[in-house]
Amino acid sequence: MKIISKYIFAAACFSLLSCGGGGGGGGESEGENPVAAILISPINNSECLSGQNVSDTQSKITFEWNASDFTDAYSVYVKNLNTQLTTQYEAGAGTTLDVTLPKSTPFSWWVISKSTASSQTAISEKRKFYNAGDGVVNYAPFPAEAIAPGNSSSVPGPTVNFQWSGSDVDNDIVEYKLYLDTNNNPSTLKGTTSTQNLNDIPVSGNTTYYWKVVTKDQSGNTSDSPIFQFKAL
Repeated sequence: MKIISKYIFAAACFSLLSCGGGGGGGGESEGENPVAAILISPINNSECLSGQNVSDTQSKITFEWNASDFTDAYSVYVKNLNTQLTTQYEAGAGTTLDVTLPKSTPFSWWVISKSTASSQTAISEKRKFYNAGDGVVNYAPFPAEAIAPGNSSSVPGPTVNFQWSGSDVDNDIVEYKLYLDTNNNPSTLKGTTSTQNLNDIPVSGNTTYYWKVVTKDQSGNTSDSPIFQFKAL
């Protein structure tokens, strides 16, 4: 029995040495990747009434999100949906950020989580809101966003199906108009619909097209989408 015990003890020691990280193997691995932040405020597709008045034309909005795991810092992106200009703000390790914005203007926003221990980043959902304007009762719809054809994509003809997403703070959209042309300022109306798609629109092969959607609500307010581009094959 003593001989057997010696063999068991030797095997156990060998196992511990093998599992114990001894020596110049693989070095330290990259840390955990950051997790996407959960947005709190402003609420999606809402009128933001909580802004602090700065002037007749501007107010200060507080952006807020939940802290995310494995994250050292956050970048906040705010996009003016009228001008399509996106501005990046650095929030450090905090979970709130004050930004002064023009009133009566639609915006989208999102947060990117970053970590010094990882080269990866994580992006939150994207939200849209209207910065409240003085005395505004009804807001224009948010500019429509392209779903298909994707911007700068190539699609087969001889017909194309168009799809987009639209939303409105007041939830009173009545129609969408689709404009399509071979110049970058599309003005040819291809159809009017209460849905978010128009199908079987004829196109010519080997041609670049530009399209946009104009959204209209019950009060007659309208918004133009950005101009999207695709190539018909």
